[in-house]
Amino acid sequence: MEALSPSDPNSFSRPEECIVIAIHIDWDVNFEKQVLDGFVDLAIEKKDPSASHLVLDIRDLTIKNVVDKSTEKSLNYVCGEPVLTFGSKLEIELPDNMENRKEFRIFYETIPSCSALQWLKPELTAGKKHPYLYSHSEAIHARSMIPCQDSPGVKCPYTAVVRVPKELVVLMSAVRDGEEDCKNTNLKTFKFTQKVPVPSYLIAIVVGALESREIGPRSRVWSEKEFVDKSAFEFSETEEMLNTAEKLLGPYVWGIYDLLILPPSFPFGGMENPCLTFVTPTLLAGDRSLSNVVGHEISHSWTGNLVTNKNFQHFWLNEGFTVFVERKIAGRMHGESHRQFQAVGGWKELQYTIDTRGKDDPLTKLVPDLRGVDPDDSFSTVPYEKGHTLLFYLEQKLGGPEIFEPFLRAYLEKYKYKSLDTDEWKEFLYEYFKDMTDKLDEVDWNAWLHTPGMPPIKPDYDMSLVDCCTTLCKNWIAASDEQLDCFSSNDIAEMSSQQIIEFLAQLLQEEPLSVSKVKKITELYGLRDTQNSEIKFRWLRLGLRSHWKDVVENVIKFVSEVGRMKFVRPLFRDLFAWDETRDTAVETYRKNHSSMMYVTAYTVGKDLCLTDE
Repeated sequence: MEALSPSDPNSFSRPEECIVIAIHIDWDVNFEKQVLDGFVDLAIEKKDPSASHLVLDIRDLTIKNVVDKSTEKSLNYVCGEPVLTFGSKLEIELPDNMENRKEFRIFYETIPSCSALQWLKPELTAGKKHPYLYSHSEAIHARSMIPCQDSPGVKCPYTAVVRVPKELVVLMSAVRDGEEDCKNTNLKTFKFTQKVPVPSYLIAIVVGALESREIGPRSRVWSEKEFVDKSAFEFSETEEMLNTAEKLLGPYVWGIYDLLILPPSFPFGGMENPCLTFVTPTLLAGDRSLSNVVGHEISHSWTGNLVTNKNFQHFWLNEGFTVFVERKIAGRMHGESHRQFQAVGGWKELQYTIDTRGKDDPLTKLVPDLRGVDPDDSFSTVPYEKGHTLLFYLEQKLGGPEIFEPFLRAYLEKYKYKSLDTDEWKEFLYEYFKDMTDKLDEVDWNAWLHTPGMPPIKPDYDMSLVDCCTTLCKNWIAASDEQLDCFSSNDIAEMSSQQIIEFLAQLLQEEPLSVSKVKKITELYGLRDTQNSEIKFRWLRLGLRSHWKDVVENVIKFVSEVGRMKFVRPLFRDLFAWDETRDTAVETYRKNHSSMMYVTAYTVGKDLCLTDE
């Protein structure tokens, strides 16, 4: 553990000695071997005159050679021993009498089990004809795809050249910079430029049989052709969200904002890769009811991508701020009551996480200690919802949106293109509100930032959109199995999809329903046939918690087709908790884990106590 960086407990790199200031990538995508083969050019700057090595992060990379680009001479380098899940450090000896800046070229190759890459055979795609590749590098998986200083405290621009079979399309988290056929081959070259400095976890790639549709003056939606028109409809509000965000936060600096709808194995709702947000197909509800996830990823263009947490102990600076801004956008587009309604739902999600992990779990602190901890193990709703709740509470305490929103914009202006930690944020908060330090001193900062469990204070929320959900929930709880004829489909006729989700979420907080009640709810409200994944997920959980055997087949089908961790982890845990389906949970996992993205397979395996698999 001593090898890890003093500034980032999850990285070996030493940017305070020698820092990467620009990256150029050159890759051949080999679907047959399932590897990326090529080189990376790193422009570096010496920060400490006494520094003798450039220290990078790698994991399971085959390093072939390291060359000084100015002399074309090979350099001495050492690959260290792996440390837990953090990979290894790559130490490159700096040339004697090196000037302040230098460029190195590293020839290397990934391995087929690279944790940042998901290789899909044609049969796992919608079209069934061509293979597919996509990446996910957050939190510390970029080092398995590229030798880099894999810490969010290091940000730099990048360019890339990628060659793939002619029938496929390459996209990256950058602006497309041209494409051309390679002479006398069946290959095509795609070029990209990302001028805005980004951390390594935001370097992303996708390769597939992709098509696009324009959905705005600076946006296209990309997917396999089977989903592209449906996706264009679902995300047609993208430009309105971007405009709303700009009015709140300032100019959008990234040029384009495209969306990529990925295959179902993608483990998250979305990933804020610059210029190309990655999105789960579970958002394709057919009625735009789940497009708030796009609002979240758009918000990341400012909170997370433009202003970034210095390391993943301060992940809430990315995610708590982004949830806060996402709901601000929703409030401006649909009304303040809608924003508050989402906040109430977020509080419930946070309570579920705390109940599941345990109120004393140190990883439920807003600023956890990640020394020796893989950030994947700490991933939960805590940085999202506990972080949002702190900001919501501060906004109320300091005088409301008209007082707090100018602070938000000033914060983004001060730290744009930079990375920071919680202490720096708090220092700026006090500096900005220097006339309100008495109110800030009333905040129990230790309880909010460094104490596990739920927040010390629950803010006052507008419950107007929640009340009908609560009433319906109470009616179902109070009714006996002989009184179920008093319910009808009209119960939810005036409810939005989000309110139906809230109703089901409240039922999940109660004691398990009888099987008769779950069957009746399923029948009356058409839950079996819903296209809304959030509704289906809660319906499946209700059935499992009530030990309704008929729902098990639906659960197995769902977790076998969808890789989104928000859904599959609770469902696998519910299967595992029921004695009759415990073996089914393990069997289903073992059957499907090879087609799961690394982070999904890793976390679900731990949930099922299959740590060696």
